[in-house]
Amino acid sequence: MKSLAVRILVLDDDPKAGMVLRNALKEEGYRVNVATSWRAGVKLAGAGRFHILILDLKLVGAGEIGVLGEIQARQKDMSTIVLNSTPSVESVVASIKSGVYDYVEKPTDIRKLLTAVKNIIEEKGLMQRPGEKLLFAIGSRLRAVRQQRKLTLRQVAQSTGLSVSLLSQVERAESAASVISLRKIATALNTSLHTLFEGL
Repeated sequence: MKSLAVRILVLDDDPKAGMVLRNALKEEGYRVNVATSWRAGVKLAGAGRFHILILDLKLVGAGEIGVLGEIQARQKDMSTIVLNSTPSVESVVASIKSGVYDYVEKPTDIRKLLTAVKNIIEEKGLMQRPGEKLLFAIGSRLRAVRQQRKLTLRQVAQSTGLSVSLLSQVERAESAASVISLRKIATALNTSLHTLFEGL
């Protein structure tokens, strides 16, 4: 079952940086598309719905933040987070005038970026369905416990008999695991179902 995933468009002219952001965001369960040129970004924005845009200001130039209107016209409800390696008062003011939600300095602190993304999600109510929230919470809890135990998805798959693909989908809130599967996962993680669901 596909999750009502938050869709994020990342625009960064550095393919490696774009992939780092993509992987970090996908780990949190978001659906992510990356473009390394403004033209490709505009094309993606016209082809599907995105909730959040993460834009490296270097891609358009600090003095050209106004071109955001080109994407905003195609994605009227999209919130924008700007990344900037050479922050200045002028670029911050220009970003605010262009309706940018948040401004994060580069090199990017992934934790700050994820906080900004979560703030947008909460403020806009992008995950209001109780079932969706539960899937997301369980997936996040499973990933946190697995990483705390220093186990890979492959190791958990070998212990449970479940596929790496299914485990990955459960962690990203793209699939709902059965109670039996959750019990197997909990056993492999040396924890209990009660602990996994506690506080959710």
